[in-house]
Amino acid sequence: MNNRLLHTPEGVRDIYGKEYARKLAVEQKLQNAIHCFGYEDIQTPSIEFFDVFSKEIGTTPSKELYKFFDKEGNTLVLRPDFTPSIARCAAKYFMEEKVPLRFSYNGNTFTNTSNLQGKLKEVTQMGAELIGDPSVEADAEVISMVIEALKSTGLTRFQVTIGEVDYFRGLCEEAGLDEDTEKELRSCISGKNFFAAQELLEQKQIPEPYHSILLKLADMFENIESLEDAKSLVKNERSLQAIARLEKLRKRLEQYGVAEYITFDLGMLSKYQYYTGVVFKAYTYGIGDAVVKGGRYDNLLRKFGKDTAAIGFVIVIDDLLEALSRQKVVIDVPASGKIMYYRAGDETDYLVKLAAAAKLRKEGIPTVLSPEITENEEADQ
Repeated sequence: MNNRLLHTPEGVRDIYGKEYARKLAVEQKLQNAIHCFGYEDIQTPSIEFFDVFSKEIGTTPSKELYKFFDKEGNTLVLRPDFTPSIARCAAKYFMEEKVPLRFSYNGNTFTNTSNLQGKLKEVTQMGAELIGDPSVEADAEVISMVIEALKSTGLTRFQVTIGEVDYFRGLCEEAGLDEDTEKELRSCISGKNFFAAQELLEQKQIPEPYHSILLKLADMFENIESLEDAKSLVKNERSLQAIARLEKLRKRLEQYGVAEYITFDLGMLSKYQYYTGVVFKAYTYGIGDAVVKGGRYDNLLRKFGKDTAAIGFVIVIDDLLEALSRQKVVIDVPASGKIMYYRAGDETDYLVKLAAAAKLRKEGIPTVLSPEITENEEADQ
């Protein structure tokens, strides 16, 4: 037999037994917390047309997609990101809907890249999208829901960091950066690549004080965290409005009672170009990357024909489970149930045990019906 048949490709893995039971238990806790905010489940296909994740949408780069063709010659992809799929679905089925839509989802995403640093190519994600509400109250609802969902798993040591894409864009406009330079700088800052950002700003000969301010945004050790400090550095209306929104958001989060979990970082940007305003990430101990990523994407649905605002987030289940494990958070899983043994070859005993097992199963108790292990079989094992 070819031993290769027993192994999985690089970047994917099998999950079974107690580990899978813990994963399902955590997913159920998260789902219950999201449902408490009135969100309804939606399921979109794992396979989408390539155009749903095209460069114009501003999502995962083409080289990182799993691409293939159907019999009609259409280019298809395995979804790398849920948000464009949800946007497509909302535009298709709720085009004329004026009432805000609240969706939640759970499934796997696929990223075809070798630069993973131990990350998986297939990961489970759970998230929610609030479509049709442009208000700061919607921002507060979604971020509060993230916090309540994480708390429901037993996680206590975490922080949600909030940024604002429009602050950065307004600053770039004020500094006179063209669109291509802005996108390149955004990529450097979102990747916390200080030296690449410094080189780009020098190459483009960005004048002071903008050179220093933009470089400060890129420096992960000297981020602009004070909203008052951030306000004093700019003069343009777009950036000032972004700060005003964050100040109102902070007030709303205080009213939700979750302010202790919140920090602000104007240097935090996302690699996804479709984010337009508030962005946020949740970090915790034991894992290097964010366990939650989200933000506002007010222009994305327009690409699918529905002009409406939206905000959402995704929880990376695999990373959350690793964090819970490293923090030694106990995850309650359902009892494994009972084992009902019968004597092999004894028809009467089998029927008695079968009836007993059926009764337990009707009561919702998992029950295994198994032949007794003889002394000889135990010796063989």
